[in-house]
Amino acid sequence: MDTSLDTISTRSQRRAARRRSHHLVTADEHSLGDLEVFLATLPLCASGRIFIEVPEQDDIGIIEAPARMTVTWLARGSRSGAPGTGRSCAPGQALARATCAWADEMLCGDELETRVTLLGGFLGTADIVDHLTSRLGVESSTIHAPERFGLLPVDR
Repeated sequence: MDTSLDTISTRSQRRAARRRSHHLVTADEHSLGDLEVFLATLPLCASGRIFIEVPEQDDIGIIEAPARMTVTWLARGSRSGAPGTGRSCAPGQALARATCAWADEMLCGDELETRVTLLGGFLGTADIVDHLTSRLGVESSTIHAPERFGLLPVDR
């Protein structure tokens, strides 16, 4: 029996599994519990990016995430609002800006399907869904957001 073919097949299966578990995840201070539950369901080989918006630097904590996932904390209190307005960063604004900028740079090809899970508040989530679907052509079937927001088709 040729074990080299078995090894190649096993490696191919692991590589395919890694591709299937690439994620973009967002949360805010109100959805940290949901985020922890969601992350606990991911395979250890999951990869991707997690953006978490909180009010202040002191609200930044520790999140247990798969090793191949990068966690970025966004403290609203240390960020400005819309350029040129002099306003403070509104809830959801830092999350939407960071997520959309990341998506513009990283979701540029079909080589890797990214599953999007948006757990933050309505305003930031609405901006992210709009950007992903209308500007980047991301299929709504790959985006998961709270159903109560009514941002995605129910029959997906």
